[in-house]
Amino acid sequence: MMELTKDTKVADVFKEYPWLKDELIKMDDKFKMLDSPMADLVLKKATLRDASGKIGLSIEEMAEQLEKMIEARG
Repeated sequence: MMELTKDTKVADVFKEYPWLKDELIKMDDKFKMLDSPMADLVLKKATLRDASGKIGLSIEEMAEQLEKMIEARG
């Protein structure tokens, strides 16, 4: 599994786990912004720290949620 840290680029996570973006959008309305055209531009530079702040989670909470989803998918 990819190591998820505060400095991990969101685009790198989605490149490694392309299905994750859709799963996040289904999971919570906070993630609907991931489906906008602007998101593609922003996500290239955004880190998990940036993303977690935008949706009101700590980096630890966000990393934990992502890791659980990745592990569940196998």
